[in-house]
Amino acid sequence: MNFTWISSYWALLLTGAWQTVSLLVISVTFGFVIAIGLAFAQVSGGRITKLLARGYCTFFRGTPLLIQLWLLYYGVGSLLPMIPGIRQSLLWPVLREGFFFASVSFTLNYAAYEAEVLRGALLAVPKGELEAGRAFGLSPWKLIRRIWLPRAIRIALPIIAGEIVMQLKATPLAFTVTVMDLYAVANKVRQDTLLVYEPLIVVTLFYLALTAVIARVFRGLEAQVPVRR
Repeated sequence: MNFTWISSYWALLLTGAWQTVSLLVISVTFGFVIAIGLAFAQVSGGRITKLLARGYCTFFRGTPLLIQLWLLYYGVGSLLPMIPGIRQSLLWPVLREGFFFASVSFTLNYAAYEAEVLRGALLAVPKGELEAGRAFGLSPWKLIRRIWLPRAIRIALPIIAGEIVMQLKATPLAFTVTVMDLYAVANKVRQDTLLVYEPLIVVTLFYLALTAVIARVFRGLEAQVPVRR
């Protein structure tokens, strides 16, 4: 095994690791917010709202993430320059990068999966707790903010942790749209040095370490907020 190449590529490795973590944080953060709206739309929305939310989740959960990513990058991305004035706008430096399309694609995909998790968790909240909140005169918004959503998140914590790990393992797909994430760096090292296993071992260790951190954080959260049945 030869790992001497790390001294020449450490700066690029750090950049790739930062890109990977950034994709994960952005997609999980914004995706979770979207998922909350989708989950409540399916649980307590009107007929049309439920239908739209279910259709969204079915589409993004039923099609490969790679295809979604390519449709955005090669489809929408190729149409953006045709919009008058878009190249001269302040947004163009962001819109022309693969990182933007990867972030959007990962966010939309994660939201669909997390919405189904939260939908089940919302339905699992004991109805007696919701009725007690209404009896105390809580408005629908306060009921959601203080009782329904917090209890649902506590119930879903173990599954949320698993979904975040799955999202982490999906980030190497960003390599296919020119994002220089950690896997892309490993691929560059392979091309430059003809080393195959060593760069992949470094990437594997990084993902294992990050997975261990995620698991530890969520175990700590579960210990602090135990679910009471």
